[in-house]
Amino acid sequence: MSVDGRFENLVAWLDGCLPPLFAARGWGLPGAAVLTPASSDASFRRYFRWEDGTRSLIVMDAPPPQEDCRPFVKVAGLLAAAGVHVPEILAADLEQGFLLLPDLGRQTYLEVIDAGNADADALFEDALQALVAFQRLPVAGQLPAYDEALLRRELQLFPDWYLQRHLGVTLEGAALAAWNATCDLLVASALAQPRVLVHRDYMPRNLMLSTPNPGVLDFQDAVHGPVTYDVTCLFKDAFLSWPEARVEGWLRRYWQLAGAAGIPLPASFEEFQRASDLMGAQRHLKVIGIFARICHRDGKPKYLTDVPRFFAYLDAVIARHGELAPLGELLAGLPREAAA
Repeated sequence: MSVDGRFENLVAWLDGCLPPLFAARGWGLPGAAVLTPASSDASFRRYFRWEDGTRSLIVMDAPPPQEDCRPFVKVAGLLAAAGVHVPEILAADLEQGFLLLPDLGRQTYLEVIDAGNADADALFEDALQALVAFQRLPVAGQLPAYDEALLRRELQLFPDWYLQRHLGVTLEGAALAAWNATCDLLVASALAQPRVLVHRDYMPRNLMLSTPNPGVLDFQDAVHGPVTYDVTCLFKDAFLSWPEARVEGWLRRYWQLAGAAGIPLPASFEEFQRASDLMGAQRHLKVIGIFARICHRDGKPKYLTDVPRFFAYLDAVIARHGELAPLGELLAGLPREAAA
């Protein structure tokens, strides 16, 4: 079905579900409304804002078979049970891939921080409190495991899409051996960590300035996995970088909060920081591969402009940890731009 065809179906679905929803909620009748694009992301999902002058709602369009709304609905329920501010499912058509949600706000953390209109320490304190709240949930068996197979599939995105497809580089000999040793190290570190609910994209772009704060979005890919993943993602973001000293301060704050909440963590901050660094390296390599895939498979080249940010994250971590020297040598021998 064409995008326009999906939009027509979405409008028809709204026309059918809004009047009974408004009646059930005691909202009266929906007024004359406008439906405008709210945002889009790196997936096939689209979001629209429905407004009738009195009320504002968000409509998610997640086209099957590329997307599945069921994980979003399930994880929303889990996070809400922990007191995290996530969208309530107001109406759903899971077969068509349509969800109707409350509007949690118009500004993401990323937007208010970029505009210089926010106290980042206060925002991230709220984000850390929400993170600790959902990490306390007992979710073993309720979510997919962030297991060795998934960790390795993610890492393989880097040689498959960034090196081969984008740069035209194939790893061989010593370079391939260095890559394999790096993957073994990063996977072993991730699997050795305590396991919690992992959002997987817990970053300023997916946190809304809202009451209560933050509103948490884009959690449909949540898994049961390494405890350092989300906090590392929060401060080593795809679209926003911070000085190393400030990141360390925020990581220490999380380590203290999580420890006080009974979340299992390494006994020393130094051990925790190493685990965070190695988890970050796994994610940075994965994201570079994903951005190359989005460019070459999906025709969205803009994400590649943030690849240097991830190489900078990797360079800083490699400098701190001697066991990552083989990865440093491998990256130093690569072109950072695609061949003409």
